[in-house]
Amino acid sequence: MLTTTATSRRTEIMEAVDAKTTEIAAFLQKLIQFDSETGKEGPIQEFLAAYLQRMGLAVDKWVPDLEELAKHPAYIPAKGRDFSGRPNVVGIHRGDPAARSLLFNGHVDTIPWTPVSDWQFDPLCGELKDGRILGRGSSDMKGGLAAMTMALKTLLDMGMAPRGSVILEYVMDEEVSGLGTLACVTRGYKADAGISLETSDLHVQPACIGRLWFVVDVRGKPAGISRRWEAINALDKGYKVAKAIEDFEGLRINRLTHPLFPDNRGALPCAVGKFEAGHYASATPDRAILRGSIGLMPQEDIEQVKRDFQAFIRNVCDQDPWLNNHQPEVWFEGLIAEGAEIPVDHPIVTTVASGFKEVTGTEPIYSGRMGAADTRFLIRHGDTPTVIFGPGVTAQMHATNEWLPLENLVIATKTLALAIHDWCE
Repeated sequence: MLTTTATSRRTEIMEAVDAKTTEIAAFLQKLIQFDSETGKEGPIQEFLAAYLQRMGLAVDKWVPDLEELAKHPAYIPAKGRDFSGRPNVVGIHRGDPAARSLLFNGHVDTIPWTPVSDWQFDPLCGELKDGRILGRGSSDMKGGLAAMTMALKTLLDMGMAPRGSVILEYVMDEEVSGLGTLACVTRGYKADAGISLETSDLHVQPACIGRLWFVVDVRGKPAGISRRWEAINALDKGYKVAKAIEDFEGLRINRLTHPLFPDNRGALPCAVGKFEAGHYASATPDRAILRGSIGLMPQEDIEQVKRDFQAFIRNVCDQDPWLNNHQPEVWFEGLIAEGAEIPVDHPIVTTVASGFKEVTGTEPIYSGRMGAADTRFLIRHGDTPTVIFGPGVTAQMHATNEWLPLENLVIATKTLALAIHDWCE
């Protein structure tokens, strides 16, 4: 049972966040006004580094080394990536090593926002209108960055410095590779627990799915258009493979279950997203390239899923006279992300959940994130059990005319401030 003093202190924290609502909103608005599309993270990181220094935090700013990252087993091949001028930024409140430490993680990069003509407002305006903060990155996930920053700042401004260490990670290149977070892991950043501020609709999410991008190269037999009956049309054969991929999805949906993903269709999409065939309008297509992705349950072994997918495609093609002797080539490139999870009753999960209930007066919703997240690096390789909890609206992630409810931002900031207070003493 909380003492009267402890209850009063918690009330003071929530009231302090309320009093900072204008400051919190203005901070997010400033973040949105930076064009930080993946590859352009430099300016926003300079701003954040300076801001964290003014907060009194130790600041570590560095450009990840791709050659060093390539030595790590979780490295994702990053063809043509150039990290120069695109640093990671970490702010550290150094506390007592004997007290529990807490790590926050969020990415500064966004997907593209052009063309402006598709938007009803300036994508970089950061305008507050009708209770919503508008602009690219508002939900995904600059709102999360604002919440974690302002949660710690509120406590420091109140003179309530946490006893344990608090680490704030602002990473680059998440939308393409996640290597920004892996760089934090290889640099040695870890804590007794972590909170990822990815979009979660204020749900408490102990798990996230993985994602695996695939390529299938289907070959046909060329012939001149005037004798196309002698050809084997790669477009037709590619369609047969696409149907097989759809069947593979159905097989997995019927076989795989997880309590945090009761409607597993959203967790296990397996589909072709891009289909290219032929090279000339007046020639029979002799090659088709299919590109798509597979959703992975948190517990799945990614190498086994690769083998299962390749075997399924091979078995289907065995039934086709042409494809049996001209098996498509199947490989994996682009996003290769494992799922990850921690127990629902892990102390960091219950800490965040109890704080949310105290702030809102309602029970939290526990769910699994229907998308890959950098928690895979923190949990699987960074020795930091991490829960996802963010103010961002999942339906607004990567959306044109993106927005974030100001109410979500305030609720998240209060919840995180209480989490720091409770976890770090």
